[in-house]
Amino acid sequence: MLPVFLYVLFGRDNPAGAAWLLGAISYTDWIDGWVARKLNQTSVFGSVFDPFVDRMLFIVATLGVMIDGGVPRWFCIAILVREIAVGGAMLVATFFGMQRFAVSYWGKWYTLFLMTSVPLLLLGSSTSGLADGATLLGWILAVPGLCLSYYTAVVYVPVIRANLRAGRVG
Repeated sequence: MLPVFLYVLFGRDNPAGAAWLLGAISYTDWIDGWVARKLNQTSVFGSVFDPFVDRMLFIVATLGVMIDGGVPRWFCIAILVREIAVGGAMLVATFFGMQRFAVSYWGKWYTLFLMTSVPLLLLGSSTSGLADGATLLGWILAVPGLCLSYYTAVVYVPVIRANLRAGRVG
């Protein structure tokens, strides 16, 4: 759905429609993971693929809204730096034998906050009658979401190192 999001945002020049679509994409991804855990329907493939898809969603959507100008550039860059750094660290560590580990509790919350705040901020940049409220709610979620994202990145460093050592021993 990311190509459709980009088409609505740029091809149709419809930030409100793109915001609603991005929100739907984000929430269906989040709900899918929640349902899989509740019904004990998790898999090794899902545990690898879902974080990858989340990162791609963050990166593509954030680049899109930054290029559009609907969300402040500094906020988008802060998201991108974190996602690329953590994603790159995971990729390199996995290449060198790191054992997989579950996303932290706080990692799930930052994901929810940012996956909600970015569409809200984009909606806030539109001519929608909901723009002012969307902007306010977007920032209420964006600030703690961004802080949590960096907190989890720092907390993941020793976890990555321990799992890399465990993978090498194994």
